[in-house]
Amino acid sequence: MSAIDPTLQLDVTLEGAARSRRRTRPSVVIIFAMVFFLAVLLCAIFGTQIAPHNPLQQNLGLALSGPVSGHPLGTDELGRDVLSRVMAGARHAVEGPFLIAIGVTLIGTMLGLLAGYRGGKIDSLIMRWVDLTWSLPGLLVVIVVAGVLGSGYLIAVAMLTVLEAPAATRVIRAAALEQRPRPYVEAAETLGLPRRRVMLRHIGPNVMPVIIANGFLTFAFALISLAGLAFVGIGSEPATPDWGRMLFSAISTFFQNPWTAIAPALAIALTALSVNLLGDWLFELLSDRGRAR
Repeated sequence: MSAIDPTLQLDVTLEGAARSRRRTRPSVVIIFAMVFFLAVLLCAIFGTQIAPHNPLQQNLGLALSGPVSGHPLGTDELGRDVLSRVMAGARHAVEGPFLIAIGVTLIGTMLGLLAGYRGGKIDSLIMRWVDLTWSLPGLLVVIVVAGVLGSGYLIAVAMLTVLEAPAATRVIRAAALEQRPRPYVEAAETLGLPRRRVMLRHIGPNVMPVIIANGFLTFAFALISLAGLAFVGIGSEPATPDWGRMLFSAISTFFQNPWTAIAPALAIALTALSVNLLGDWLFELLSDRGRAR
Protein backbone atom coordinates (compact mmCIF):
# COMPACT_ATOMS: atom_id res chain seq x y z
CA MET A 1 0.00 0.00 0.00
CA SER A 2 1.25 3.45 -0.82
CA ALA A 3 1.57 6.01 1.92
CA ILE A 4 -0.87 8.90 2.00
CA ASP A 5 0.64 12.06 0.61
CA PRO A 6 1.09 14.55 3.49
CA THR A 7 0.47 17.41 1.04
CA LEU A 8 -2.90 15.89 0.11
CA GLN A 9 -3.79 15.54 3.79
CA LEU A 10 -2.91 19.20 4.36
CA ASP A 11 -5.00 20.30 1.36
CA VAL A 12 -8.01 18.33 2.61
CA THR A 13 -7.63 19.81 6.11
CA LEU A 14 -7.34 23.37 4.78
CA GLU A 15 -10.32 22.87 2.48
CA GLY A 16 -12.42 21.59 5.38
CA ALA A 17 -11.39 24.54 7.54
CA ALA A 18 -12.26 26.95 4.73
CA ARG A 19 -15.71 25.38 4.34
CA SER A 20 -16.26 25.67 8.07
CA ARG A 21 -15.30 29.36 8.02
CA ARG A 22 -17.66 30.00 5.11
CA ARG A 23 -20.53 28.34 7.00
CA THR A 24 -19.97 30.37 10.15
CA ARG A 25 -18.96 33.69 8.58
CA PRO A 26 -21.83 36.17 9.06
CA SER A 27 -23.82 36.72 5.87
CA VAL A 28 -25.36 40.02 4.88
CA VAL A 29 -28.65 38.92 6.45
CA ILE A 30 -26.96 38.00 9.74
CA ILE A 31 -25.08 41.32 9.80
CA PHE A 32 -28.39 43.14 9.27
CA ALA A 33 -29.92 41.13 12.13
CA MET A 34 -26.99 42.05 14.39
CA VAL A 35 -27.21 45.75 13.54
CA PHE A 36 -30.99 45.88 13.93
CA PHE A 37 -31.02 44.03 17.24
CA LEU A 38 -28.18 46.21 18.54
CA ALA A 39 -30.26 49.27 17.61
CA VAL A 40 -33.23 47.79 19.51
CA LEU A 41 -31.02 47.22 22.56
CA LEU A 42 -29.72 50.80 22.40
CA CYS A 43 -33.30 52.08 22.23
CA ALA A 44 -34.23 49.84 25.15
CA ILE A 45 -31.47 51.38 27.27
CA PHE A 46 -31.42 54.98 26.03
CA GLY A 47 -34.74 55.24 24.17
CA THR A 48 -36.26 58.09 26.15
CA GLN A 49 -32.96 60.02 26.05
CA ILE A 50 -32.31 59.72 22.30
CA ALA A 51 -35.93 59.94 21.11
CA PRO A 52 -36.62 63.19 19.21
CA HIS A 53 -39.63 63.97 21.42
CA ASN A 54 -41.04 63.03 24.80
CA PRO A 55 -43.01 59.84 24.08
CA LEU A 56 -45.68 60.85 26.61
CA GLN A 57 -46.07 64.46 25.49
CA GLN A 58 -49.47 65.19 23.93
CA ASN A 59 -50.27 67.79 21.29
CA LEU A 60 -53.91 67.58 20.26
CA GLY A 61 -53.32 70.20 17.60
CA LEU A 62 -51.18 67.69 15.67
CA ALA A 63 -53.31 64.61 16.39
CA LEU A 64 -53.17 61.96 13.65
CA SER A 65 -50.95 64.01 11.37
CA GLY A 66 -48.94 62.16 8.77
CA PRO A 67 -45.16 62.41 8.42
CA VAL A 68 -44.29 66.08 8.79
CA SER A 69 -41.23 68.08 9.72
CA GLY A 70 -40.12 67.07 13.20
CA HIS A 71 -42.35 63.96 13.17
CA PRO A 72 -40.95 61.52 10.57
CA LEU A 73 -43.68 58.94 11.25
CA GLY A 74 -46.41 61.38 12.20
CA THR A 75 -48.41 61.41 15.43
CA ASP A 76 -51.08 59.26 17.07
CA GLU A 77 -54.62 60.14 18.18
CA LEU A 78 -53.28 62.21 21.11
CA GLY A 79 -50.61 64.01 19.09
CA ARG A 80 -47.73 61.94 20.49
CA ASP A 81 -44.75 61.35 18.21
CA VAL A 82 -44.93 57.80 16.76
CA LEU A 83 -41.18 57.42 16.23
CA SER A 84 -40.44 58.46 19.82
CA ARG A 85 -43.00 56.01 21.18
CA VAL A 86 -41.56 53.17 19.09
CA MET A 87 -38.06 53.92 20.35
CA ALA A 88 -39.20 54.17 23.97
CA GLY A 89 -41.33 51.04 23.60
CA ALA A 90 -38.21 48.98 22.92
CA ARG A 91 -37.63 48.78 26.69
CA HIS A 92 -40.83 46.84 27.30
CA ALA A 93 -40.18 44.81 24.15
CA VAL A 94 -36.78 43.64 25.45
CA GLU A 95 -36.88 43.46 29.24
CA GLY A 96 -39.86 41.10 29.53
CA PRO A 97 -38.69 38.60 26.88
CA PHE A 98 -35.18 38.74 28.36
CA LEU A 99 -36.46 37.77 31.81
CA ILE A 100 -38.62 35.03 30.31
CA ALA A 101 -35.74 33.66 28.20
CA ILE A 102 -33.41 33.58 31.22
CA GLY A 103 -35.99 31.90 33.47
CA VAL A 104 -37.06 29.37 30.85
CA THR A 105 -33.44 28.54 29.99
CA LEU A 106 -32.49 27.94 33.63
CA ILE A 107 -35.55 25.80 34.38
CA GLY A 108 -35.44 23.93 31.08
CA THR A 109 -31.70 23.24 31.32
CA MET A 110 -31.83 21.85 34.84
CA LEU A 111 -34.92 19.69 34.28
CA GLY A 112 -33.91 18.66 30.76
CA LEU A 113 -30.43 17.52 31.78
CA LEU A 114 -31.83 15.75 34.83
CA ALA A 115 -34.49 13.91 32.81
CA GLY A 116 -32.20 13.08 29.90
CA TYR A 117 -29.25 11.86 31.95
CA ARG A 118 -30.85 10.23 34.96
CA GLY A 119 -33.88 8.67 33.24
CA GLY A 120 -36.12 6.30 35.15
CA LYS A 121 -38.73 7.66 37.56
CA ILE A 122 -37.20 11.13 37.53
CA ASP A 123 -37.55 11.29 33.76
CA SER A 124 -41.13 10.01 33.91
CA LEU A 125 -42.13 12.52 36.59
CA ILE A 126 -40.61 15.48 34.75
CA MET A 127 -42.09 14.47 31.39
CA ARG A 128 -45.58 14.01 32.84
CA TRP A 129 -45.35 17.59 34.14
CA VAL A 130 -44.16 18.67 30.70
CA ASP A 131 -47.05 16.91 28.97
CA LEU A 132 -49.61 18.36 31.39
CA THR A 133 -48.34 21.92 31.09
CA TRP A 134 -47.82 21.74 27.34
CA SER A 135 -51.41 20.61 26.85
CA LEU A 136 -52.69 23.90 28.28
CA PRO A 137 -53.48 26.84 25.94
CA GLY A 138 -50.73 29.14 27.20
CA LEU A 139 -52.01 32.58 26.22
CA LEU A 140 -55.54 31.73 27.30
CA VAL A 141 -54.25 30.64 30.74
CA VAL A 142 -52.35 33.93 31.06
CA ILE A 143 -55.47 35.91 30.16
CA VAL A 144 -57.57 34.02 32.73
CA VAL A 145 -54.98 34.35 35.51
CA ALA A 146 -54.45 38.01 34.70
CA GLY A 147 -58.20 38.55 34.93
CA VAL A 148 -58.22 37.06 38.43
CA LEU A 149 -54.96 38.43 39.86
CA GLY A 150 -54.72 41.61 37.83
CA SER A 151 -53.28 42.41 34.43
CA GLY A 152 -49.82 43.39 35.67
CA TYR A 153 -46.71 43.13 33.54
CA LEU A 154 -44.81 40.98 36.05
CA ILE A 155 -47.73 38.54 36.28
CA ALA A 156 -47.68 38.08 32.51
CA VAL A 157 -43.91 37.56 32.54
CA ALA A 158 -44.09 35.03 35.39
CA MET A 159 -46.92 33.07 33.77
CA LEU A 160 -45.21 32.90 30.39
CA THR A 161 -42.00 31.71 32.07
CA VAL A 162 -43.82 28.83 33.76
CA LEU A 163 -45.76 27.89 30.62
CA GLU A 164 -42.74 28.03 28.27
CA ALA A 165 -40.35 26.06 30.49
CA PRO A 166 -41.78 22.63 29.46
CA ALA A 167 -40.96 23.21 25.79
CA ALA A 168 -37.33 24.03 26.66
CA THR A 169 -37.21 21.02 28.99
CA ARG A 170 -38.26 18.68 26.20
CA VAL A 171 -35.75 20.09 23.71
CA ILE A 172 -32.81 19.93 26.13
CA ARG A 173 -33.82 16.48 27.35
CA ALA A 174 -33.66 15.23 23.76
CA ALA A 175 -30.16 16.70 23.37
CA ALA A 176 -29.06 15.10 26.67
CA LEU A 177 -30.45 11.72 25.62
CA GLU A 178 -28.35 11.95 22.46
CA GLN A 179 -25.21 12.62 24.54
CA ARG A 180 -25.79 10.02 27.29
CA PRO A 181 -24.48 6.94 25.38
CA ARG A 182 -21.35 8.77 24.17
CA PRO A 183 -17.97 7.30 25.19
CA TYR A 184 -16.94 10.37 27.19
CA VAL A 185 -19.96 9.91 29.48
CA GLU A 186 -19.15 6.23 29.98
CA ALA A 187 -15.52 7.13 30.71
CA ALA A 188 -16.55 9.72 33.30
CA GLU A 189 -18.86 7.24 35.00
CA THR A 190 -16.16 4.56 34.95
CA LEU A 191 -13.83 6.97 36.75
CA GLY A 192 -16.45 7.27 39.47
CA LEU A 193 -17.25 10.95 38.96
CA PRO A 194 -20.43 12.15 40.73
CA ARG A 195 -23.53 12.15 38.55
CA ARG A 196 -24.03 15.84 39.16
CA ARG A 197 -20.57 16.61 37.81
CA VAL A 198 -21.06 14.38 34.78
CA MET A 199 -24.36 16.09 34.04
CA LEU A 200 -23.20 19.70 34.52
CA ARG A 201 -19.50 19.61 33.62
CA HIS A 202 -19.53 17.10 30.76
CA ILE A 203 -22.98 16.78 29.17
CA GLY A 204 -23.96 20.42 29.80
CA PRO A 205 -21.24 22.05 27.65
CA ASN A 206 -21.93 19.63 24.80
CA VAL A 207 -25.60 20.60 24.61
CA MET A 208 -24.82 24.32 24.98
CA PRO A 209 -25.51 25.11 21.28
CA VAL A 210 -29.04 23.74 21.72
CA ILE A 211 -29.51 25.67 24.98
CA ILE A 212 -28.40 28.97 23.41
CA ALA A 213 -30.46 28.52 20.24
CA ASN A 214 -33.54 27.60 22.26
CA GLY A 215 -32.99 30.65 24.49
CA PHE A 216 -33.04 32.96 21.46
CA LEU A 217 -36.16 31.22 20.14
CA THR A 218 -37.83 31.65 23.54
CA PHE A 219 -36.97 35.35 23.50
CA ALA A 220 -38.61 35.81 20.10
CA PHE A 221 -41.73 33.88 21.11
CA ALA A 222 -42.00 35.81 24.39
CA LEU A 223 -41.69 39.11 22.55
CA ILE A 224 -44.61 38.22 20.27
CA SER A 225 -46.64 36.79 23.15
CA LEU A 226 -46.21 39.88 25.35
CA ALA A 227 -47.07 42.13 22.41
CA GLY A 228 -50.21 40.06 21.83
CA LEU A 229 -51.18 40.30 25.49
CA ALA A 230 -50.60 44.06 25.46
CA PHE A 231 -52.82 44.23 22.36
CA VAL A 232 -55.73 42.85 24.43
CA GLY A 233 -54.93 45.07 27.41
CA ILE A 234 -52.83 42.74 29.58
CA GLY A 235 -49.38 43.72 30.80
CA SER A 236 -48.31 47.31 30.39
CA GLU A 237 -50.29 50.32 31.56
CA PRO A 238 -52.35 52.21 28.94
CA ALA A 239 -50.07 55.27 28.85
CA THR A 240 -46.85 53.23 28.68
CA PRO A 241 -45.13 53.17 25.28
CA ASP A 242 -45.63 49.57 24.21
CA TRP A 243 -45.61 48.13 20.71
CA GLY A 244 -48.60 45.88 21.34
CA ARG A 245 -50.72 48.68 22.81
CA MET A 246 -49.72 50.95 19.94
CA LEU A 247 -51.10 48.39 17.52
CA PHE A 248 -54.38 48.23 19.43
CA SER A 249 -54.70 52.03 19.47
CA ALA A 250 -54.00 52.15 15.72
CA ILE A 251 -57.01 49.98 14.79
CA SER A 252 -59.39 52.92 14.64
CA THR A 253 -56.85 55.44 13.31
CA PHE A 254 -55.07 53.41 10.64
CA PHE A 255 -56.47 55.33 7.67
CA GLN A 256 -55.66 58.73 9.20
CA ASN A 257 -52.00 57.81 9.78
CA PRO A 258 -51.01 54.26 8.77
CA TRP A 259 -47.62 54.62 10.46
CA THR A 260 -49.28 54.34 13.88
CA ALA A 261 -49.73 50.63 13.04
CA ILE A 262 -46.95 49.98 10.51
CA ALA A 263 -44.10 51.21 12.76
CA PRO A 264 -44.81 49.00 15.81
CA ALA A 265 -45.76 46.04 13.62
CA LEU A 266 -42.44 46.27 11.75
CA ALA A 267 -40.58 46.67 15.05
CA ILE A 268 -42.14 43.48 16.45
CA ALA A 269 -41.66 41.44 13.28
CA LEU A 270 -38.08 42.53 12.55
CA THR A 271 -36.95 42.13 16.16
CA ALA A 272 -38.36 38.61 16.37
CA LEU A 273 -36.87 37.72 12.97
CA SER A 274 -33.45 39.14 13.92
CA VAL A 275 -33.36 37.17 17.17
CA ASN A 276 -34.29 33.94 15.37
CA LEU A 277 -31.60 34.47 12.74
CA LEU A 278 -28.96 35.21 15.37
CA GLY A 279 -29.95 32.11 17.33
CA ASP A 280 -29.64 29.88 14.24
CA TRP A 281 -26.27 31.41 13.35
CA LEU A 282 -24.89 30.96 16.86
CA PHE A 283 -26.10 27.35 16.88
CA GLU A 284 -24.21 26.61 13.66
CA LEU A 285 -21.13 28.47 14.90
CA LEU A 286 -20.95 26.64 18.23
CA SER A 287 -21.79 23.28 16.65
CA ASP A 288 -18.98 23.65 14.10
CA ARG A 289 -16.51 24.50 16.85
CA GLY A 290 -17.62 21.42 18.74
CA ARG A 291 -17.09 19.23 15.68
CA ALA A 292 -13.69 20.83 15.13
CA ARG A 293 -12.61 19.69 18.58
